Amino acid sequence: IILIPFVIPIALSSLAWKWMFDSLYSVINWMLMRAHIIEYPWQWLGEPGLAMWSVIIMNVWRGFPFSAVILLAGLTAVPQEVIEAAKIDGAGPLRRFHYVVVPIVRPILLVGLLYSVVFSFTDFSAVWLLTQGGPYNTTHVFGTYAYNIGINAGDLGMGAAITLFIFPFLALIVILMLRFLRKD
Repeated sequence: IILIPFVIPIALSSLAWKWMFDSLYSVINWMLMRAHIIEYPWQWLGEPGLAMWSVIIMNVWRGFPFSAVILLAGLTAVPQEVIEAAKIDGAGPLRRFHYVVVPIVRPILLVGLLYSVVFSFTDFSAVWLLTQGGPYNTTHVFGTYAYNIGINAGDLGMGAAITLFIFPFLALIVILMLRFLRKD
């Protein structure tokens, strides 16, 4: 069940989320109104703040299986002997987790975080199918913004420049994360 968001095609899941966030037929609005949390249907994809949160929610849902697999791989990499030694030394569960498990798992989690950051900045299809970068250009990622400028607005040079800016921007993020990883 955890891997379902990873298995469903992006186009299909984006359309399902678009339906769930629809202003008229939203199942989310229906549930929130029935629970008396909201009084009227929200414009999930029509208001800038809500649209950004909608994209974030969908992105977290799609990235959860990968993060779960990375976390499971990290936790299985922790040697039981080290945990047993900490237990014999008198470390409680919280101290074992904080001082034994976290330092061993941190590099694996940082690699997973690195992948997730790169994936989030370059995810074109999900954002395009859900909001097309709107409303008011608030949900653009590099790919949707470059497409909007280069293809829709007809400024291919600017679209290409935006696309080329992705590399140094993500390279800087990767270098900073790898330096942080090397410190450990």
